[in-house]
This record gives sequence, structure tokens and C-alpha cells, in this order.
Amino acid sequence: MAVETIPTEAIAGQKPGTSGLRAKTAVFRQPGYLENFVQSVFDVIDAQGKTLVLGGDGRFFNREAIAIILRMSAANGAARVIVGRGGILSTPAVSAVIRARGTDGGLILSASHNPGGPEADFGIKYNISNGGPAPERVTGAIHEATAKISQYRIMSEEAPAIDTIGEVPLAGMAVEVIDPVETYAALMQTLFDFDAIRALFASGFRMRFDAMHAVTGPYARHLLEEALGAPMGSVVRAEPREDFGGLHPDPNPVHAHELMTLMLGPDAPDFGAASDGDGDRNMIVGRGCFVTPSDSLAILAANAHLAPGYSKGLSGIAWSMPTSRAASRVAAALGVEGHETPTGWKFFGSLLDADRVTLCGEESAGTGSTHLREKDGLWAVLLWLNILAERRLSVAEIMTDHWARFGRDYYMRHDYEGLETSVAEALMADLTARLPDLPGQSAGGLTVAEADRFDYTDPVTGDVAMAQGLRIGFAEGARGVLRLSGTGTSGATLRVYLEAFETQRLDCDAAEILSPVAAAMDALAGTSARTGRRRPDMIT
Repeated sequence: MAVETIPTEAIAGQKPGTSGLRAKTAVFRQPGYLENFVQSVFDVIDAQGKTLVLGGDGRFFNREAIAIILRMSAANGAARVIVGRGGILSTPAVSAVIRARGTDGGLILSASHNPGGPEADFGIKYNISNGGPAPERVTGAIHEATAKISQYRIMSEEAPAIDTIGEVPLAGMAVEVIDPVETYAALMQTLFDFDAIRALFASGFRMRFDAMHAVTGPYARHLLEEALGAPMGSVVRAEPREDFGGLHPDPNPVHAHELMTLMLGPDAPDFGAASDGDGDRNMIVGRGCFVTPSDSLAILAANAHLAPGYSKGLSGIAWSMPTSRAASRVAAALGVEGHETPTGWKFFGSLLDADRVTLCGEESAGTGSTHLREKDGLWAVLLWLNILAERRLSVAEIMTDHWARFGRDYYMRHDYEGLETSVAEALMADLTARLPDLPGQSAGGLTVAEADRFDYTDPVTGDVAMAQGLRIGFAEGARGVLRLSGTGTSGATLRVYLEAFETQRLDCDAAEILSPVAAAMDALAGTSARTGRRRPDMIT
């Protein structure tokens, strides 16, 4: 069969964001949109002779996109593409396969926690040979290539079926279909004490894992119910669906409200968890209590030594800048390195590769470690289970003990979604210009102690990332952060992060404690007045 060279024109706006290129599914289905981006990736990495991993979260258009990419891979000279059966591979599983097989990289098809379906969202990102998202120098080169592309290459031959494990040829390229769970599950067994977790379940311990009809369902059923002995039915909504069953697969108290209702109710199990569309995020809930992602990272870091994979201790901890300072307090107490990075898992990769950190995480429900170069939702659940199995305390008791030792960082995030881009950008620009004048000013009963724009220099590579958000610290021990999110597909999302540190008031309502911080940030940024919204669209 012949290689077809198809003339095309550059499409504006194909700039990879925090986690790759995202747009409405209808946009990706337009002629040339997916093809232009994939060809630009192949031009930048030189796909000739490469071995790549390919898979996605099963959302609408996943199979069609995989067929196109397989045909383009063969046309661009790739030697082998390893694809998950049925096109399914969670984002953590892609990273695991890249690392286990020593491949040259991989393509992940997902819009993460965004909804799926014909009217919803789709996405694609390229991961490099260490298993992590491409760094900015690579994504920048891909964006440049999309701006000058004039043709793409694709095989005229149809792509083979990918529903049976095995190897089939495609115009001289090997298409290897693998079990999507096997490599990932084997890795988890090297990190955690499965016998201890089995004993925990055997003691009558109950949990509920809500897979939200997303990709983690098959992984959770295999590991939790089959390998670890959780009662059958502990994993719910486990079948991946193209539209996630009409759900918004974002594991937070708003979208996982059924799990929250159960966990706060009279017959709550001991432990609850959920994951997102592509399996890289997590939500942790105890009986009667919600664990913020920032607290979860800090608690996991303080207790990681209880799991076999981390028994020798941590080399360091990294957290994204908007994440609360709870993890920094653990790093200081342990006497290990602590690194504050921009939002985006790609900024953790160099630190992990250099063994400068062992655990890392983001406030947006992503946590991970040196085992991969991606955040990993199910890994976080297993580490929590290992800790619970060793300490034999409830989630609430572990949180109380942690706050008594380190203090509590009360934390909330306010999202203003679907804003006019010009309005959001003007708000950020105006506040940026005023940052030097803010120290000493009073707002909402608080006094500004420091204010800056977060610019980052990677301590390993020297790469620089500018304008990653605005930080305002208050003399009273509170902090506010503003940044524009890069994960949406419509308009702009402004995120305002609020936190306050307490060593005495450890069992209060977060909204009450953070009310002065919210008022101060609104007064300083003019958020309500400039957006025309009296309340955020989402509070988490």
C-alpha cells in the first residue's frame, strides 16, 4: 500500500497547553486538525525507526483517532506502535509502558477530567522517552511546526483491528496490541505491601471507588477487587464509556457528589476514592471527612516510608505553586529538598529524573512519585490503603494527627469558568502591574506582606517558565494565588486559590477561616466587579 502525501494548511491555535492540545471534539474531527498536529509531532521527533506507545481514555473519537495515528505512524516510518487493547490505556499506564519497554515516547488521547462525547472535549499530548509529558522546549517546537505545516503523510491502507492481544503488520510497521492493565498492575505490586492491604480488607474494612465510567475502572477492579480482596462491588461505574455515562469525570466533591453523599452519610464505608477521565487524578474521602489534594500530598509524604517502595525515605518533595504549603512543611520536617514548580506535570520530570524528589503533587488532585513520570490516581489510592493498613487508624484520625504535628493549611479554590478571554487577561495584567505597590496595603482585614509574579527556573535543566501565576502573601499567615488555567476548551478559566495556616484552630470550617482571604483577594483583584459574577462557578 502507498504512502499518501496530503496537502494541508496550517490551523491557528494548535499550541499545546498544560497537558497537551485540547479542543472540542467537533474541532478535532475537522479535516486536517488531528492530522496536522500529529504530523507536527512526528516532524519534531523524527518518527523514522521509532517505537511509540499509543492509547487513550476511551472517550468519543478515541478509536477513530487511533486508527488515523496508526496509519500516520506507518507512513512516517515508525518501526513499532504499542497500543492498548480497544484503544484503552490510562495516562499512568502509558507512562508505565514507555518506561518498562524503553520506547521512544508515546501519544495519549484524552482531555483528562473534561467531559467526553460528540459535543464535549477531546485532547492529545506527546510524552517523551522518560514517560513524562514533553517539556516546553519540545511543545514549543511542535507549535512552531503546526504554524508552517503544508502536508501530512498517511498510509492508504486501513488500520488493523485492535481488539485482540497480539501483533499485526501495517505497511512494514508492527502494531502490537497489549493488555492495558498488565504492565501497570505489575508495577504497583513492586511498590506496595499487598499482603498488608489484603489483611486490611479481610478485617472487614470497606471502601468505595467511583471510576466515573472512565478509564480507571478496569484497573481498579483488577487491583482492588481481584488482587487485594476488596468486596465485589467496591468499585462502581467501572465500565469506560465514550461519554463517561453523561458524567463530568472530575474527581471533586461537586462532580463526585454521589460518593460524597455516601461518605458523609450514616452507613459510610471506611474509605472512599474516585479518579478522573484518564486515570491520573484522585479524590480521597474518609468516613465523614474530605481530604483536600494538598493535604493528601502532605500526608502521603509524611507516611510514605510505610510502603515497601518508599521504605528508605524520600529524596525530596515537589508541589505546584498553587498547591498549599502543607507539603513544604513536611519536607522541612524530614530535612529533604522541597521544590515549588509551575502547574503542569512536565515541570516535575527533571526533578524526578535527577532523583531530587521522590513524591510530587498538585492541588488539582494529581499526585505521583518516581515510579512514573505522570500523576497517578490509582497509585495514590493504593498508597493511602497501605498507610491505613499499617497504622490501623481512620482517615479522620490520620488527618487530625497530621495537623497536630505540622499545623493545618486551610485551603479552597474558586473557579470562574468560561470568562471572556480579554476580561480575564486584562484582570491579570492590571494586577501584575500593581504588584510592587501592594505590600503594606490592607484588604479584607488582612495586610499584604509580599506580592510577586511566579517565574520559574528549573534547577536541573535551567529551563525558564515565565508568568506562571500571581502570589500574594499576607502578614497574618494567609496566601492567595491567581492564575489562568490551561485545561479548558471554551473561553478562559480564572482560578483563585486561598489558604491560611493555623496551629491552634485545627477543626474549623474552611470557608469560615478563609472568608477574610477571599474578601482580600476580591478587593485586590476586583474579581467580582470585573467578571460580573458574585460567586465563583465552582468551589473546591
